[in-house]
Amino acid sequence: MRPRLHTVVHLCAAAFAAGSLGTTLYHGVEDRSTALAFGTLVAVGELTRRGGRGIREPAPLAAAGALAYALLGEVAGRPAQHGAAQVVTVVLAASLLGSVPHVGRGDGPALDPVTRRVLTVGFVAVCFHPLHARGAFDGLGGPGHALLLLVLLTLTALCDAVLAAALAHSRTGWPFPPLLRDELRAVPGIGAAVVATGAVMALGTAVAGLWALPVFSVPLLLAQLSHRRYTAVRATYRQTIASLARATEIAGYTPHGHSRRVAALSQAVGRDLGLTEPELTVLEYAALMHDIGQLSLVDPVPEGATAGLPPAEQRRIALLGGAVVRQTGVDPRVAGIVERQADPHAEQPLAARIVRVVNAYDEKCREGGPGGPLTALEELRLEAAGEYAPEVVEALARVLSRDTEGTREQVDRSW
Repeated sequence: MRPRLHTVVHLCAAAFAAGSLGTTLYHGVEDRSTALAFGTLVAVGELTRRGGRGIREPAPLAAAGALAYALLGEVAGRPAQHGAAQVVTVVLAASLLGSVPHVGRGDGPALDPVTRRVLTVGFVAVCFHPLHARGAFDGLGGPGHALLLLVLLTLTALCDAVLAAALAHSRTGWPFPPLLRDELRAVPGIGAAVVATGAVMALGTAVAGLWALPVFSVPLLLAQLSHRRYTAVRATYRQTIASLARATEIAGYTPHGHSRRVAALSQAVGRDLGLTEPELTVLEYAALMHDIGQLSLVDPVPEGATAGLPPAEQRRIALLGGAVVRQTGVDPRVAGIVERQADPHAEQPLAARIVRVVNAYDEKCREGGPGGPLTALEELRLEAAGEYAPEVVEALARVLSRDTEGTREQVDRSW
């Protein structure tokens, strides 16, 4: 079997890091006080790392410090002596050192972020230091030098986004274009803060010396704290919706875990069909609350299986569910998807088609016994022409047949 792309990228990053380490050990560490200062900054940034759902850059201070060290040409007016190999060595060693407490808690860094850190920092250092050593930037004034650094860092951020999307595509099999769109959409957020702070740190250290590092670290730490609070608010919002969706399970209208299974599998199908992160969030909320209209029924549907009900009854339950969702203050798009579950698939938005197909699949799996999944998929394919969207059924089949880490984590993970 040919190695997949993420394996090749990991091996390239490991070879690059090993070569940089060997070169640094052979020539020795230049300007040790500067290397120690930036290494400490990167290590502290890793210590404050916080991962989680929706966080693209878990250690922005470490990333900014690494980029600043790669772009450092002067320290308090005197030329810096380190090269690209030392930059990669110091950044990698500091990143691993700062990750030790996280590893002790069982929350060590994944290979993909470390690989991206090594390759992006190495790219910046290889582009900057040879040219700086030849005096290519001597003719530039202060604004020109700052503009050049920002251009180089912006190019690096774009390359990092492409690399992140390619690694995710290789590991999960999800379509590359929507993954790249999501990565590029995140660049103007925390990515822009990292790029700007890296450039300012490099310029400030060139004039004021190493005292500039703690001064310019404070704004990024505050931005990181604000981002964490925003992420915590979104997580609480999601948990509230999930708790509301469990009302049908607690009342005995739907089987235990049905809404969570439909939500997880709907997201996997949505990714396969190219939905972006904001669209996937709306899809997840709609899938969690798709059965909430059953609370209005006097007599519960057996096993909560609404897929076998007459179309008029399905439409009534869907409209009642949409009305309940609108009262909760959730995004109106979620209510629209819930209301249109029972419409003909040709008239439904894509998210409603996905929820309808996945809901029917989960219900048919329960009815089919040990061979339920295969039988359910075949029944959906036979009924795709009239009841269900054929493209969604085929996407579901691809998701179920795909044997990748990302798909298993997305579909099988228990909340």
